[in-house]
Amino acid sequence: MMSENLILNKLESIAQKFEDIFAQISDPSLLNDMKRYVKLNKEYKDLQPIIAAYKDYKNVLSNIDNSKLILSDEKDDELREMAKFELDDLSLQKEKLEESIKFLLIPKDPEDDKNAIVEIRAGTGGDEASLFAGELFRMYLRFCETKGWKTSVSRCTEGTMGGYKEVVFDVTGEGVYGILKYESGVHRVQRVPQTEAQGRVHTSAASVAVLPEAEEFDVEIKNEEVRKDTFCSSGPGGQSVNTTYSAIRLTHLPTGIVVQCQDEKSQIKNYEKALKELRSRVYDLEYQKRMDELSRKRKTMVSTGDRSAKIRTYNYPQSRMTDHRIGLTLYNLPAVLNGEIQEIIDKLQIEENLERLKDTEN
Repeated sequence: MMSENLILNKLESIAQKFEDIFAQISDPSLLNDMKRYVKLNKEYKDLQPIIAAYKDYKNVLSNIDNSKLILSDEKDDELREMAKFELDDLSLQKEKLEESIKFLLIPKDPEDDKNAIVEIRAGTGGDEASLFAGELFRMYLRFCETKGWKTSVSRCTEGTMGGYKEVVFDVTGEGVYGILKYESGVHRVQRVPQTEAQGRVHTSAASVAVLPEAEEFDVEIKNEEVRKDTFCSSGPGGQSVNTTYSAIRLTHLPTGIVVQCQDEKSQIKNYEKALKELRSRVYDLEYQKRMDELSRKRKTMVSTGDRSAKIRTYNYPQSRMTDHRIGLTLYNLPAVLNGEIQEIIDKLQIEENLERLKDTEN
């Protein structure tokens, strides 16, 4: 438990930093360095909730001192009783503020505010895995709708019996990556396969990878480092399919990363989408190194860099969803698959914050 003095010292230090950032942002010459301008503006915005809590905390401490002064000097019983009642109330406010401030002081992952690129791939289980990947895709689309986020598919490969062997889509909105990052990992389904009329329960899987979308300021990709290939689109798309070279494949020569996009009829739009994904995948290499380093320091990483970890099981016969990272089981599978996953994410966030709080107190 952090002491009052320790909390005040930390908050005063942050308040000084807040003032320094404001002074830098107010300097017109900063507009000559847009990368730094964007970075400082984000820092300034991120610190605002802490500064608001700092002002509330200082105000409560001041009122506590005043109430104690009245209790020590005042002779009137009625005024003393009022001061005592107020002091009890202020002490509760102080405790609640200290609890919320402790969580506000946890270093925030700078990636959390970014948009995301989500990739779903069918794993073991053949056609059944493709069908399940399609259900996960619909689950995320519905969840994104409830959040007011925009989604856009950049590429997909359909399964032979329906669903998807692979689907990659962008998600744009407020704080997208900080919420969807908990979905990275292997998702298992247990059910009698839809591809069979009857039979025993089978287990199949699909993997989900959530990448923070890199902005131009985050990573620089030089033109000479990228090989660009065009080819004919395949699949749904009207008359332009197989007649125009609108699909784009980009190869990043230093890393060997290959991305392609054929979702749009315009070659320029496909190129922009592919470049955005390529930038994010190159950026993600460094991000994963940081995540791996963190996972070595912590006993249980909730939002882990290990995308091969089995994170969740969807059991149809029992209408059960189990998240293995925190031992959470819910018996409302239809609702979960209909996009109602906020409750799961909330619990994962709480668990991770508690874990990160331990790091800051050690």
